[in-house]
Amino acid sequence: MGMSLTTLALLVLAALLAGFIDAIVGGGGLITIPVLTFCLPAGTLPTVILGTNKVVACTGTTFAAGQFVRAKVLHWRELVLPVAMAMAGASLGVSLAYLLQKRGDAWFRPMMIILMVVMLAFTLLKPDLGKLHAPKYGLSHQRTLAALIAFCVGCYDGFFGPGTGSILIFLFVAVLGFDFLRASALAKSVNWASNFASLVLFVARGSWLPTVALAMAVGNGVGGYLGARTALSKGSGLVRIVFIVVVGALILKLGWDTLLKFK
Repeated sequence: MGMSLTTLALLVLAALLAGFIDAIVGGGGLITIPVLTFCLPAGTLPTVILGTNKVVACTGTTFAAGQFVRAKVLHWRELVLPVAMAMAGASLGVSLAYLLQKRGDAWFRPMMIILMVVMLAFTLLKPDLGKLHAPKYGLSHQRTLAALIAFCVGCYDGFFGPGTGSILIFLFVAVLGFDFLRASALAKSVNWASNFASLVLFVARGSWLPTVALAMAVGNGVGGYLGARTALSKGSGLVRIVFIVVVGALILKLGWDTLLKFK
């Protein structure tokens, strides 16, 4: 596929910014998917855009998750079951993406807007939410709920994707009682798993653009590394602020896309 160096540089820059934001609160797809849709030729299949994006996103989440694991924000045993369940959910989501292509878009975007508005309102109305790490359940119950959340959101990630990290962070904070930093660490590991499973399935079916994906992956990896380091140094306070900003932006983006569909 022919592409100018200027366009490729724009894609790499967008991927770097997406990786930085995604490492902190998720929502990197809010940047990369629209940019890919705009820059790639008209008529590019949605599954090709999703597959290319998964190669990019997986690189950023690998670097970000690695930073959180090395910092020992959570014990690795807390990650095993959610990671496995996220992979299973993402595999189901990718299958649905091929089955439905664009047919579910008419109802899917409005549903996501409602979910994001609820998340944002809940976070704003509870200013202490996620400031302190206060798990609501015993370890066994907590692991079960984390695995269930990982499977459901992993399925969404394989099917569509934007906002996955933000949804995971919100659920780990609101449902499990994690603070924003620990929720971000768990969310990044789960998001890495869903990205990796999706990547394998999309690439196996040839639904990706290698040159674009690999160039953007470099930028996303650098952004993911820097974003995770920033989150670790600044703590839950910064994560909460960026979470509110990104979810607000995601609401506006999805709302605008929905309005365009009905024009």
